[in-house]
Amino acid sequence: MARAGLDKNVVVEKAAQLANKMGIDQIQLKTLAESLSIQPPSLYNHIRGLDDLRRELMIYGWKQVEKRMLEAAAGADGYAAWEAVCRAFYQYATENPGVFSAMLWYNKYQDKETQGVTEKLFSICFAITSSLNISEENCNHLIRTFRAFLEGFCLLVNNNAFGYSLSVEESFDLSLKVMIGGMKELEGK
Repeated sequence: MARAGLDKNVVVEKAAQLANKMGIDQIQLKTLAESLSIQPPSLYNHIRGLDDLRRELMIYGWKQVEKRMLEAAAGADGYAAWEAVCRAFYQYATENPGVFSAMLWYNKYQDKETQGVTEKLFSICFAITSSLNISEENCNHLIRTFRAFLEGFCLLVNNNAFGYSLSVEESFDLSLKVMIGGMKELEGK
């Protein structure tokens, strides 16, 4: 008998909690089922297996980041909007390390559904950068550069890879300031 109120969203949200607590590589269907107080075979009513669960976590994470970035950009424009969306991304990724790991390592370009999950997010980024009088080609380069910076920085934070005693938050603030300063050099180009 299916547990009342259990659906795919509940399964994915519980998996997200476990991923953030234990790490994405530690999640097993048995552990997830136990945390939902169901038998493992019951999960197959909602997901096709562990690989599908990780795919769903990736989609869930990108949708959550998109929501946060939209909220952050609301009411802001130009460089303030760009800084806000970068900070929203950083905050989500460092608060949700397990989901962020799924977002990074699962191939989001393997099919139309997974590819589409980031299209709105990138359109937000394009809208902001194109409002800065920066050419479309340079906007593409900037988005790639900021993606590499944000994903890499967050990955290092989540893995405690900054060993020096300086504040990681101060390092992020300085890095973001330098990156935005570099963007300003591309205006009109």
